[in-house]
Amino acid sequence: MTFPNPFYRWRPHPWHGLETGPQPPQLVYAYIELTPFDLVKYEVEKTTGYLKVDRPQRTSSQPPTLYGFIPRTYCGARVGALTSGTYRGDGDPLDICVISERPIAKSEVILTARVIGGMLMIDNGDADDKIIAVLANDRFWESANDVSDLPDVLVERLRHYFSTYKLVPGKESTTFIERIYDAQHAMRVIEAAIQDYIDMYGG
Repeated sequence: MTFPNPFYRWRPHPWHGLETGPQPPQLVYAYIELTPFDLVKYEVEKTTGYLKVDRPQRTSSQPPTLYGFIPRTYCGARVGALTSGTYRGDGDPLDICVISERPIAKSEVILTARVIGGMLMIDNGDADDKIIAVLANDRFWESANDVSDLPDVLVERLRHYFSTYKLVPGKESTTFIERIYDAQHAMRVIEAAIQDYIDMYGG
């Protein structure tokens, strides 16, 4: 197993140095890269683990939820095999969207999320799943156990955002949402991403 050298002894890497969650695949940790207030796309730099500016958002839409990834997951062959097509995983940690009643304006935070569903996004031929979850101790969402328990408009916002956030005027989009799936399938995706991570980096 090979880990990046810079800062690893002193600061746990958010992808490799944190646990997947208290009770995966249902209760997982999420490392947040983007909030609904961000108009710039931030993402973790894979070598150092620090948050970096990727690009300003091209469109006027903003992320409808908190957005980040589940530590110690990897979208590889096992994740790709769960799609209905011949897609491969995108080679990144598994993305997660976390719904919270109260606004959370800070990124680079870790939270516990309860998984309720997901979206299969295809990005340039890669499976780029987005797990959908609620903040674990959020009393407002405590009765939401599946994506079907969410308001339709919130699911529509998630679908629209991820369908359009990479659009470039005059160019054909290679990104689309193939389907929304339930909590049971989302947990299968998480289990596959955990195994893909072990295959790639070890236990």
